[in-house]
Amino acid sequence: MADEQQGVKRGRKFDQVLAGARDIFMSDGFEGASVDDIARAAGVSKATLYSYFPDKRFLFMEVAKAECIRQAESAVETIDDAGPVRDILTEAAWQMVNFFTSDFGQRVFRLCVAESDRFPELGREFYESGPALVQAKLIAFLECAMSRGELAIDDIKLAADQFSELCKADLFPRMVFSMDKSFDEAQKKRIVTGAVETFLARYAA
Repeated sequence: MADEQQGVKRGRKFDQVLAGARDIFMSDGFEGASVDDIARAAGVSKATLYSYFPDKRFLFMEVAKAECIRQAESAVETIDDAGPVRDILTEAAWQMVNFFTSDFGQRVFRLCVAESDRFPELGREFYESGPALVQAKLIAFLECAMSRGELAIDDIKLAADQFSELCKADLFPRMVFSMDKSFDEAQKKRIVTGAVETFLARYAA
């Protein structure tokens, strides 16, 4: 496949190709995934696959973006502007922690880092397709909670960023430095609970 960035062509079998590619990337990783296996899983010819995605990196990023959007939409659905602050923050924290500790989330992150010099747009596209959507919804929720007098925040964007970072405490650096690749429910619950309690200790009205 060509290394240069190509435009993504959408057509009748686009979603079919993405579904097959997701299965192979999830099972074999980026490096281990072959074009033959992806085409076979998608039920299309290699020629059809190449017509949509001339470069495997961009196929992976399209799969990653679709997955990020799916995860983001799932997280956004849990953020009910009218819901209790503690409950909504807890649900949002679980969504964030579960995604970045998932095998797929880790693979996407590592690819973005590995290819950042050659393809700086990959990281931006990954961020805008997932984390940015969740942050926007979180900001909207915080604004609603403030209007009800439940939170007192001077810089809402900073507060939303702080909450996201609290959800990465301990687990994210251990993942980045390959100290651990998976975490059990107790480990994740410790971070979720700590993130919510710390955030409310600072911003609860």
